[in-house]
Amino acid sequence: MSELVVKDTALINASYTLDLAEQRLILLAIIEARNSGQGITHDSLLRIHASSYAKQFGVNDKTAYTVVKDASKGLFDRYVTYHDKNPKNGKDRSFHCRWVDKIGVEPDSGIVYMRFTSDVVPLITRLESHFTSYEIEKVANLSSSYAIRLYELCVAWRDQGFTQRYQIDDLRQKLGVEPEKYKEMYNFKIRVIDLAIKQINEHTDITVKYEQHKTGRTITAMSFTFKQKKAPEPIAKDDAFIKMTDSQVKTFSSKLAALPELGSNFAPSGMSEADFAVMIADELRDPSKQNKYHKHLAKLGFEVAKSKAK
Repeated sequence: MSELVVKDTALINASYTLDLAEQRLILLAIIEARNSGQGITHDSLLRIHASSYAKQFGVNDKTAYTVVKDASKGLFDRYVTYHDKNPKNGKDRSFHCRWVDKIGVEPDSGIVYMRFTSDVVPLITRLESHFTSYEIEKVANLSSSYAIRLYELCVAWRDQGFTQRYQIDDLRQKLGVEPEKYKEMYNFKIRVIDLAIKQINEHTDITVKYEQHKTGRTITAMSFTFKQKKAPEPIAKDDAFIKMTDSQVKTFSSKLAALPELGSNFAPSGMSEADFAVMIADELRDPSKQNKYHKHLAKLGFEVAKSKAK
């Protein structure tokens, strides 16, 4: 079952700079909070297992603990800026607050502990209204922190299929681009926007395009339109065995071996990607083992018409 991430739209539209591991750690913490069955408060000390990080994001088990430990330390020094309206006079206001106020490590168990601040908790757990939800597997293969943030900004507008027009400075802040980075528009588009859109279009459930808006000859704003991808159809009824050609086996075994989620779940520890591809090739020819790859083959665009199910 896919794990659901829920964030308040105020948090989605907030401004913050987090690296990839820190963003992933927050996603896992949100899932931990949701799955605890006890809700989350400022007193909730959440546990994130390094093994969960490794499995979810295709990271080597041996390095996952170091990654989550360093990410928790980095997160301890980070802050988020969010915006709302003063309920008394309706005027816009903004606040800065820390993400977490307590972190801890348990090396022997590979566990990192963290506690969200009292300001962040309601932004994460308020499910009654103004929330955005998505499955974590949709962003698990994104290797750019900018791609994760842009995906979140888009799905906050899922009902419309297009976003508001963002001023460039505001967009930079929302995507977490540090002030000293990619100041030239050309670099910003290449290193941030184009990279993020390429990853989103390749690895998530939506395809995104952007439009640039000018004041005179200067680009001053951007907006985004996006469409939901058609869900891949099952490649075989009732997981029936599919006779694949040698060419298909060779092509798709290599593609499957490159998927992080397969490497973390099926590849023996220490096995190279090339050897993993050989193992997958053998299993694609095995009627008793092929079906575990069916949903991944569908996502990779395996063409059913060229195959026959038996």
